[in-house]
Amino acid sequence: MPFPINRMRRLRSSETFRRMMRETSVSVDNLIYPLFVAHGLDVKLQVPSMPGVFHFSVDALREEAEEIAESGIPAVILFGIPSSKDELGSEAYARDGIVQRAIATLKQTVPELVVITDVCLCEYTSHGHCGVVRDGDVANDETLELIARTALSHAEAGADMVAPSDMMDGRVAEIRETLDENGFAQVPIMAYSAKFASAFYGPFRDAAGCAPQFGDRASYQMDPPNRREALKEIALDVEEGADIVMVKPALAYLDVISDARMSFDVPVAAYNVSGEYCMVKAAAQAGYIDERRITTEILTSIKRAGADLIITYSAKDFAMWQAGV
Repeated sequence: MPFPINRMRRLRSSETFRRMMRETSVSVDNLIYPLFVAHGLDVKLQVPSMPGVFHFSVDALREEAEEIAESGIPAVILFGIPSSKDELGSEAYARDGIVQRAIATLKQTVPELVVITDVCLCEYTSHGHCGVVRDGDVANDETLELIARTALSHAEAGADMVAPSDMMDGRVAEIRETLDENGFAQVPIMAYSAKFASAFYGPFRDAAGCAPQFGDRASYQMDPPNRREALKEIALDVEEGADIVMVKPALAYLDVISDARMSFDVPVAAYNVSGEYCMVKAAAQAGYIDERRITTEILTSIKRAGADLIITYSAKDFAMWQAGV
């Protein structure tokens, strides 16, 4: 019926009505909090380009893990800062590597906290690329064995889930086979399936010290204009055994998140990346925006697009706001 019989504002007239009618809501249960772990003792060092984000030494992770768990955030994803780098990124798969030590500490401290590990070589290689470089290019097939070794070393250390972010062709199948053959068939894979060669990664590369020393990553990360290709990448990862697929970044690729949700019957994750986070922080610190409202609106938009899980540096802030702090 037309106006005045049909009055859409009736169900918006009070906060209680609005709360009852909300079609999409974000819960702390949907969030994954990134952590950067570095060598040293008693280290909690803020990343200059990322307000509120820190490098933690393994011992300092204990207190941080307890705070995260108390806030209700169910999971973290770990990124390592190695003591040294080499051509093959050997600390990525070393048994006593920084991430491997951090996994063990987190599982000892808060066993119920889900520990996910980023599986890549870029933080650990002297050239900053995500695999073995031959003649100025990343050698896909030669890299697969090292990526799988890294995932296995994380599982052996106690990781609950591994998340390959390298964008090598075939890496999900290689990891799945390696985990299964070594008794880790129950460890799921969350694949960075549609990871675009985005300009939104700048602050992360500062935090992780992983900017490429030559060229860029456009030959293996996806070209930003491509939507159909993203769906093909996701389909291949599902076929190879991915348990969860991810779209990264989130905000500029909400259409891809929506397509993934409609096309595949697996959980969809989205990464609310460093550049997205820092723009909000900078604008809030300048007094231009309401950080709480903007962040909640952004996370809700990502959830509404179809993401089941959201990796976000705002997870602790959001948990605090939800708790009314």
